[in-house]
Amino acid sequence: MHTPVYLDYAATTPVDKQVADIMSQALTYDGAFGNAASNDHPYGWKAASFVDVAREQVAALINANSQEIVFTSGATESNNLALIGLSNFYKDRGKHIITMKTEHKAVLDTCKFLEKQGMEITYLSPKANGLLDLDVLKQALRPDTLAVSIMFVNNETGVIQDIANIAKCVKKNGSFMHVDAVQAIGKLPIDVMDLPVDLLSMTAHKVYGPKGIGALYIRRRPAVRLQALMYGGGQEQGLRPGTLATHQIAGLGKAFELAKTYMIEEVARIAQLKQRFWQGIKDLPDVGLNGDCAHSVCSIINVHFSGIDSDVLIKALPQIAVAAGAACSSAMIETSHVLRAMKLDEELAHSSLRFSFGRYTTEQEVDFVVDLLQQKIAKLRGS
Repeated sequence: MHTPVYLDYAATTPVDKQVADIMSQALTYDGAFGNAASNDHPYGWKAASFVDVAREQVAALINANSQEIVFTSGATESNNLALIGLSNFYKDRGKHIITMKTEHKAVLDTCKFLEKQGMEITYLSPKANGLLDLDVLKQALRPDTLAVSIMFVNNETGVIQDIANIAKCVKKNGSFMHVDAVQAIGKLPIDVMDLPVDLLSMTAHKVYGPKGIGALYIRRRPAVRLQALMYGGGQEQGLRPGTLATHQIAGLGKAFELAKTYMIEEVARIAQLKQRFWQGIKDLPDVGLNGDCAHSVCSIINVHFSGIDSDVLIKALPQIAVAAGAACSSAMIETSHVLRAMKLDEELAHSSLRFSFGRYTTEQEVDFVVDLLQQKIAKLRGS
């Protein structure tokens, strides 16, 4: 058993060995090291073939057309390209965007930038369980609402939003729908032929692929247009110029292929581990869940331990890699903006931890963590 036990899969995942293998084939002289844009010789053709395969693999996971996939450096860039690119291209169509207070900073900070550019942003509060109230969304929609951006699965609580019905409301209003699907990819079935979303952000490193590579799905029918954020050689339909990182793209593709192949069995196994973990700690005094248990992803659970600061608990658990519900800086401890938006009591928010499970988590590790938590919490409470 690895020590510390890694229960921070929502932050990042180790690269799968099959992914690392295909990446290595795109790096060295005897592999596909060439520039995919060099179409005059076999070295470029081979690199281009790796890129083409990866684009098909990414598209297949969400049932898209491969031409609807644009490679980016990750979901942060995808979110920026989606929202800023949309706002710039359709600047005469609407000046209003709706999002949620519980979104990832990659969306919230992008929206703050757009506010400075003259866009009006509505930040919706969730219900206490983290879910969006559809009636609240309907009331917020306006004739000039250009887009709505809602994440599929919250990265802190694991809460799954009802994207299908949210998107239907948005499309009925004539607005664009953007979804940050980072924590949903490989854990929930996504079919863009059925799901009425226009833009969908993805990344590799949450699904056992490399860091620094992601993708943006851009619907072709009806066509969604974006203004590029960067300019150069015209790669990626002119939306993301620069020499393609063949090795990273190949890794992204393989990771998504594996996610599609093993999703059903992997989700079932990880869900059992999450349940095993919760059953082991739920009867501890003053312990509770943050978020909606019935509408949460298999891999993430956010728990509060009343009366124990999360940073104190983490320091008492050096054998576990886990994330605090509060973000710490040298100057102050700031409560999680997600838990704050859910109106969680300040003291409980400061005593919250996120545990996330993945492909390499074992029952032995879960039992070890449960036993350790029982011991440390009793000690910290002096019981």
